Amino acid sequence: MTIKTLFGAGLLAAATLLHTLTAQAASDYLVSTDWLEKNLKDPKVRIIEVSVVPGVYERGHIPGAVNFAWHSDLVDPVRRDIASQEAFQQLLRKAGVNDDSTTILYGDNNNWFAAWGAWVFDVYGVDNVKLLDGGRAKWEAEGRQLDSRASTPKAGNVTVKAANKELRAFLPDVLAAAEKRSDVQLVDIRSPDEYNGKVFAPQGVQELAVRAGHVPGAVNVPWGQAVAADGTFKSAEELKKVYATVGIDGSKPIITYCRIGERSSHTWFALKKILGYDVRNYDGSWTEYGNAVGVPVVNLAGTVWGGK
Repeated sequence: MTIKTLFGAGLLAAATLLHTLTAQAASDYLVSTDWLEKNLKDPKVRIIEVSVVPGVYERGHIPGAVNFAWHSDLVDPVRRDIASQEAFQQLLRKAGVNDDSTTILYGDNNNWFAAWGAWVFDVYGVDNVKLLDGGRAKWEAEGRQLDSRASTPKAGNVTVKAANKELRAFLPDVLAAAEKRSDVQLVDIRSPDEYNGKVFAPQGVQELAVRAGHVPGAVNVPWGQAVAADGTFKSAEELKKVYATVGIDGSKPIITYCRIGERSSHTWFALKKILGYDVRNYDGSWTEYGNAVGVPVVNLAGTVWGGK
C-alpha cells in the first residue's frame, strides 16, 4: 500500500468517524438507547419516566427509573399551574436527583409528557437534563430490559432555581401575537382538523374549548413532523427544512401551543434544544385560548359549539 493510499484511507476513516460522532451528537440534550443501557449503573445518572397512560410504569420500566405522574407531580394540585418551586425541588430530591446528576427523561407517546417534563426542568433551571431519543417505544421495540420493581433511590440534594418566565408564554403574549402587536411567530402543533376547526379536540379527550379553530397568524406543523419512523427526533437539518417551509427559521421569537401544552413541549424541545431557536411554550394552549372571552379566532371549518 502506498503512502497516498494510506493517506486516502485515513481521510476516509476520519470522515466516517466524524459523521458518526456528528450523528450521535445531534443534540446535547438527547441520549440514545445504547448510551442509556451502557450507563444504567452510573450513580450520577438518574432516570425518570413521565408517561401519559396510567399503569405503564408499573407494568415494566427502565431499570432504576422512578415515575413522575404529569397530572399530579408536575402541576399544582389547586391552581392551573406547573408545580411550585418548592414542590418541584422536593419531588426531584425524592427521586434522587443531585446537583451533579445527569437526568434522563423518557415516556410513552413519543415522549410527549417526557418533553413536558423537560420543559418544567428547564423552567426551574435544572442542568444536565436529556431526553431518551425515541422514548419508551424504542426501548421496548429493541427488546431491552424492563423492571417492574419500583425504584426507591437515596434522597438527592438538587437545588432548583426560581421559575424562568422567559421560557413560558401566557395568554397576553399570545393575544399580542394574534393582534400583531408583537413580532412573534405562533406554531400550532395540533392535527390539521383541530387547527382548521373541524373538531374541537381529538376524540375522547377531556380538555375542551368552546371555540374551534386556531390563533390568528399561527402556522400548523403537527408535532409528528418532528420525528422519524422510529420515534426519534429528525436531524437538525431535517428539522430546519420542516419548519422553514412555513417560514419558521429562528429569525423571530416563537411560541408553540397545542391543547394543554404537552405536545407543544415536544415541538418546543425540537425548536429550542435541537435547533437553538428562541422559543416559549404556551401551556395554557387552546383550552385556555379557545375558552377566553373576547379573543380573535380563525375557524376555517365554521364548526360551532353545540353545548352537548
